[in-house]
Amino acid sequence: MADFPILLTFVAALFVLEITPGPDMMLVLARGIGQGRRVALLTVVGMIFVAGVVQVGLLVLGVASLLKAYPARLMLLQWAGAAYMLYLGARMVWSSFSDAGAAKRLAATEVSDWRAVREGTINSLTNPKSLLFMFAFLPQFVDPTAGPVWLQLAVLGTVQKLAGILSLGSVALASGTVGQALYRFPRLLVWQQRFTGAVMLALGIRLLLTGNASAPAVRA
Repeated sequence: MADFPILLTFVAALFVLEITPGPDMMLVLARGIGQGRRVALLTVVGMIFVAGVVQVGLLVLGVASLLKAYPARLMLLQWAGAAYMLYLGARMVWSSFSDAGAAKRLAATEVSDWRAVREGTINSLTNPKSLLFMFAFLPQFVDPTAGPVWLQLAVLGTVQKLAGILSLGSVALASGTVGQALYRFPRLLVWQQRFTGAVMLALGIRLLLTGNASAPAVRA
């Protein structure tokens, strides 16, 4: 692996990445407040373990070099994720203003285990902050003379994703605790749903805006 000072710099940069709010953290926060700890933690599972396998695999296969050569492909990926988040957010906000009864509103706030994992996976796979760090910044810490490049990429990429267990997991537990407390008040359920939908809309808009700005960063 690379020299210890280089690895220390990598850990420091990773720490800053994890504590800085981004699309993944905001989605976990919204899910925790809107649906509780279980859904928030399952969202984290999708972000770390499902999306992580895909992202690290692509990193090892050399997609980082491909995205540097063709930044437009990264923008398309981000726009696809933005469209999905906008759809989910708009659907949740719209249903919260419907004329349906309280029971239907309560059912609308329920999220299946698979849906939580799936949404976490899609959000992470289209998260520009995570993608730029993994595909543009992380390869700079690889030392070709220190061993197989693919192994170094695999180790560094795995460390990056597993670091989310502490940061995103903590957010899931904390926000989920708040969400569980709010769940005792039925009148607040509709506002929980609107909050979650609004956050997803904000994530979609942010992905659209950062998609235009990310291409120069990938070229750097």
